[in-house]
Amino acid sequence: MAKSSIKSKKTYKFKAELTQLLHMIVHSLYTHPEVFLRELISNASDALNKVRFLQLTDQEITDPDADLKISINLDTKKQLFSIEDSGIGMTEEDLIKSIGTVANSGTLKFLEEIQKKGKVPEGDLIGQFGVGFYSVFMVTDEVVIETRHADPGSKGYRWTSNGQGSFTIEEIDRKKRGTSISFRLKDEHKDFSEDYRVKSTIQKYSNFVGFPIEIGKEKANTVDALWRRSKDELKEDELIEFYKFVANDFEAPLGHLHLSLEGAVNFKALLFVPPKAPMNLFYDLEDKGLHLYSNRIFIQDDAKELLPEYLKFIRGVVDTEDLPLNISREVTQHSPVMAKIKTILTTRILNMLEDWSKNDLGKFEKFYNNFGMLFKTGVNSDFGNRDKIIKLLRFESTAKPKGELVSLDDYITRMKKKQKEIYYLSGEDRDIVERNPNLEYFRKNDIEVLLLTDPVDVFVIPSINEYDKKPLKSIDKADITLDDEKDKDSKDDDSLNETMINSLISVFKETLGDKVADVTVSKRLVNSPVTLVVGKEGLDPQMERMMKIMNQEVTPRKKILEINSGHHLIKNLSRLNIGDSKDPLLRKSILQLYESAMLIDGNLTNPTEFVQRLNEIMEEATK
Repeated sequence: MAKSSIKSKKTYKFKAELTQLLHMIVHSLYTHPEVFLRELISNASDALNKVRFLQLTDQEITDPDADLKISINLDTKKQLFSIEDSGIGMTEEDLIKSIGTVANSGTLKFLEEIQKKGKVPEGDLIGQFGVGFYSVFMVTDEVVIETRHADPGSKGYRWTSNGQGSFTIEEIDRKKRGTSISFRLKDEHKDFSEDYRVKSTIQKYSNFVGFPIEIGKEKANTVDALWRRSKDELKEDELIEFYKFVANDFEAPLGHLHLSLEGAVNFKALLFVPPKAPMNLFYDLEDKGLHLYSNRIFIQDDAKELLPEYLKFIRGVVDTEDLPLNISREVTQHSPVMAKIKTILTTRILNMLEDWSKNDLGKFEKFYNNFGMLFKTGVNSDFGNRDKIIKLLRFESTAKPKGELVSLDDYITRMKKKQKEIYYLSGEDRDIVERNPNLEYFRKNDIEVLLLTDPVDVFVIPSINEYDKKPLKSIDKADITLDDEKDKDSKDDDSLNETMINSLISVFKETLGDKVADVTVSKRLVNSPVTLVVGKEGLDPQMERMMKIMNQEVTPRKKILEINSGHHLIKNLSRLNIGDSKDPLLRKSILQLYESAMLIDGNLTNPTEFVQRLNEIMEEATK
């Protein structure tokens, strides 16, 4: 006896985060309601790709002869909209757990912050954050999904929700494999029940979907494997639209690379550099990547094995005839074909960037400002291309205005005649770095210093060691080579003699004790009385700060205090020392100078004591 087609409904509640997110989507956040159509088509295309993959691997499926397509039906009078695909369909568990999962756990927090500031988000935050299916509630008050999974033993289900905090699921008699989504449009969005509106939206967002999209019986999209055409045939507007589709972006790409190679490995590729980096460059790219096809047949949309980590911002398509259609994700990770393609893609992308750096500086700088932080990490991970990557690195410099970048090759062309080292200084931002007293000698003698303000720099640059046989040295280090002749020429006639300075240094050492590794006369100071520098084995100060931020254990190393023997304050302290080396003012001033250097370094641990001592010194000075 056949089972009854009427089954009891089960009611489920949305998770609290999703309920809040839905409210924000519907009531206050988005200015692009047409995004719902792109999201529904994208989901349908994914479902069709999955079922086609099952067919190619000879697995049994429900309704095996169904055409692989997306059908949209409209009723203008009743304001009805429905979209149906013959894809893989959903199980009851899929409906409960997977529909519209918020892909990024920080989505809600970020959207709340934007809302608090009263801003309207630029572009498409729905696509960026993986809200997906639930964007449909921008244009309707209630949605019905009817679906059946491709598994031969599957059942049909109906999912219904008004987006107000709960949804229902009931079992239904559905013969067809796939999913249909239907709803009545809100009055203010009834234009999406018109053919012209839906067609124009498809052409804008979904023109390159790899399956027919039919409105009624008319095909609305242009299905075209653009990457398989020759370079001469491709038009700029086609490339832009294809990029927008494949990268889920609203803006045109910064540039593209078209490859068609035959030889040890055969493949075609169409790759793009996006116009902007995501908010969190290192994490927001985790679930994205190149689309991998095997002879025009979609395999996967996040083929991470095709690019090294430092190039994972690249978007596009790779299509090869050298992979079997039934290849699994696990197999791709160890495939020699994939490894060969990765090597070629990496080389060609680096060549393209090098060409930009020589022939299109504006484009290269946009790329570098957007993706430089990630790109630099290739120095420590891709040893085969290390030299190419280092050549493409860019930095701010004392020789150029803020925001202007220089290469190591540029730096070398401006080096002084006797200069043997490439100098750099790291810090949180340029304004802070430029106030560092260790720059004084270099500024006075017009010696260029690279200013490293990118947090990644402190991990990358020290590992380079040398470039063009010239050592890279942090000017925060004690072991840099400075021109002694210039130092002698710049000394005042009334500078402290050797006996006086040695005597004062002894008092400094006695007063500071084990707070410092040593006290020496400085060659690098011009206007400041003292500075702290790192010993040969010590960590760069910015590296030390970064490691602390990352909760890494850092073994503290004492620094060297350098004193400027030509500075009036040091001369005054020397006179106090000649009068009485135990003078309390002398000892307090030495401690104050040391802690002032600690303050500039960002390592002063007891500001209260520092201020109290400062008040005592001023009180004594103003008697």
